[in-house]
Amino acid sequence: MTKGTKILVVDDEKLYRHLLEINLDTEGYEVITATNGEECLDLVSKKHPDLVILDVMMPRLDGFSTLERIRQFSEVPVIMLTGKNEEKDRVKGLNSGADDYVAKPFSATELIARVRSVLRRSLSTETSKATRFFEHGDLKIDLARAEIWQDDSPIFLSATEYKLLIQFAHNVGKVLSAEELLSAIWGPQYRQDKEILWVSIARLRQKIEKDPHSPIHIVTRSGLGYLMPPIDALKQ
Repeated sequence: MTKGTKILVVDDEKLYRHLLEINLDTEGYEVITATNGEECLDLVSKKHPDLVILDVMMPRLDGFSTLERIRQFSEVPVIMLTGKNEEKDRVKGLNSGADDYVAKPFSATELIARVRSVLRRSLSTETSKATRFFEHGDLKIDLARAEIWQDDSPIFLSATEYKLLIQFAHNVGKVLSAEELLSAIWGPQYRQDKEILWVSIARLRQKIEKDPHSPIHIVTRSGLGYLMPPIDALKQ
C-alpha cells in the first residue's frame, strides 16, 4: 500500500519536518516537504500528493487558511498537526475539511496509524487530480492563490467579492437563489438581507464584467436568482 504513495509534509519547524520524513520514509512512503502554506499550495497542484500532513501554526499563511485554499481545488486527504490540544481547534480543522487531527507532541506509531487509516478511507473514494485554475471566458482564477485575471490583467477583489465569485465558479450552470448565496457567504442569519447581496453583486460585476449592464459571468434569472452560465453558452 505504501509503495508509490506520495505524502506532502508541511511544517515550518525543521525538526518536525525531519522527524516526519524519516518515519514516513522508513514505512516506504515517498515524502516531499514544504516550509509554509504557499509552498504547500504549489506542491499540491503540481505534485498531486496522496496525503498532506499540515501544521497549523505557520507564519504568513497558517494551516487553517492553507486548508481552505486547498479545498477550493483539491480533495486530497489532509491530517492537521498542531501544538494546541483544544477541542475548538480540532473542530475548526475538521470543519475546514481536514480528515484527521493529531496534536503535538505525538508518537511516530500513532501518526503512522493515522496516516494508514486516512489513506485507506481515501482509497474507497475516487478523487480527481487537483484542478488549480478555473477559466470562464476571459476570466481566470488561481484557486490556490486566490488570484483573478481578466485577459491576463489582475483583478483585485475584496474577501467577500472573492467568496461570492467562488460560489458561482463551483456551481457553473446552476441557478443560485439569493437565500443560498446569503447563507453561504454571510451566514444563515442573513438569508433575508437581500440588499447586501444586490450591492455586492453589483460591485463584483463592475470588476469582472466588461459591460456590467450586459453581464456574461454572473447572470440574473429574474425571480429565481443568479448563475454563471456554462462555458459553451459563452461561445454561442
